[in-house]
Amino acid sequence: GYWLGEPFWGRGIATEALTAVTRYAIETHGFTRLFALPFAHNEASCRVLEKAGYVLEARLRNSAIKDGKICDQLQYAFIAS
Repeated sequence: GYWLGEPFWGRGIATEALTAVTRYAIETHGFTRLFALPFAHNEASCRVLEKAGYVLEARLRNSAIKDGKICDQLQYAFIAS
């Protein structure tokens, strides 16, 4: 997961960090697939994934509990070429 303080939102920091970690995982550990499961309502987190090259694969309905409420998650993946 990732979290960034609100004063730093919108500067591309999370996207740059995710891109670097993804590259590191592939180049150093030989991973061929990485995935993430953000809450569907977290549009900013989904956008970070998309800007880092992750692709939406699925909506996992009623798959998580957040603050006592059942919610959907989205499944994003990055496939190494």
